Amino acid sequence: MLGILHQISITCFFTSYLVALLLELTRFFGQFRFRMPAVLTMMGLGLFTHVSYLFLRAIDLPVEDGRGLLSSWAEWSLLLALGLAICFFIAYVRRSDTIISFFFLPLILLTIGLGIWVGGWERFSRTETANAWRSIHGVAMMVGTGAVLVGFLAGVMYLVQSWRLKHKRAGSRMFRLPTLETLDRANRRTLLISTAAVAIGVVAGAIMNLNQNEQFNWTDSGILLSLVLFLWLLAATAIEYLYSPASRGRKAFYMTLASLGFLVLALVGVILSSHGVS
Repeated sequence: MLGILHQISITCFFTSYLVALLLELTRFFGQFRFRMPAVLTMMGLGLFTHVSYLFLRAIDLPVEDGRGLLSSWAEWSLLLALGLAICFFIAYVRRSDTIISFFFLPLILLTIGLGIWVGGWERFSRTETANAWRSIHGVAMMVGTGAVLVGFLAGVMYLVQSWRLKHKRAGSRMFRLPTLETLDRANRRTLLISTAAVAIGVVAGAIMNLNQNEQFNWTDSGILLSLVLFLWLLAATAIEYLYSPASRGRKAFYMTLASLGFLVLALVGVILSSHGVS
C-alpha cells in the first residue's frame, strides 16, 4: 500500500483541485445534475492525496538528518493549502448552491503553486522547527480554550435570558442581555472555532513532539486528555449542526457545559504531566 502512496506527487492533488474548479465553471453553461457529486469526488481525491503526500514527506525524513519534520516554506505552503481545501470542502457540503468555489479553489491552487516555487529552499533545523510548532500549538490551544469558555458563558446567558422571558422580567433597560437568537449563534460559532483551534493545536503538538523527541508519547495524560477534548468537540459540533431540537439553547448549554468539563480535565492533565513543562 505504501508503495502505491509513494507514487503520489503534488501534481495529483493540484490536478484534482483544478478539475473541481473546472467542474464548477460549468455553472456558466447550465445546470448539470451530477456537478456536486463530481466536485466532491475530486475534492475527496485531492484531500486524500494531499494528506498522504505530506504524511509521507514527514515519515520519510531520516531520523539522523538534522533537518526538521514539516519544516520548510514549501511544506508550510502545502499545509496552508490543505487547511483551505478542508474549509472549502466543509462549506461546499453545506452550501453547494453557492459560488464559493470561485473564491476558494483559485487561492488553493495559488498556494500550492507557491509551495512548488519555494520547493528548493532549505529546511529549518529540528530545534527551530520544534519551537515554531510549539508556538502554533500554544496559540491554537489558547484560542480553543477561550472559545470553549466564551461558549459556556453564552450558554449561561441563554438560560438566564430564557428564564427572564418566561417570567416576563426581560424588559429592564438597565439589566439587558443579548437576544436568544444572538446567544444561540454565538454558542454555535464558538463551538466551531474551539473545535478547529483544538484540532490545529493537537496536530501542531504532535509535529512538535516528533521534531523535539523523535517520538509521540500517546500515554502522556496531557496528550490523551487533549485528544479526548478534541473528539468531544468534534462530536458536539456534528450534533449541533445535524440535530436541531426545539430547545436548541438548552441543548447548546449542556454541550458547552460538557465541553468545559473536558477542558478542565485536559488542563489538569497538562499541568500534572511532563507535557506541560516540556
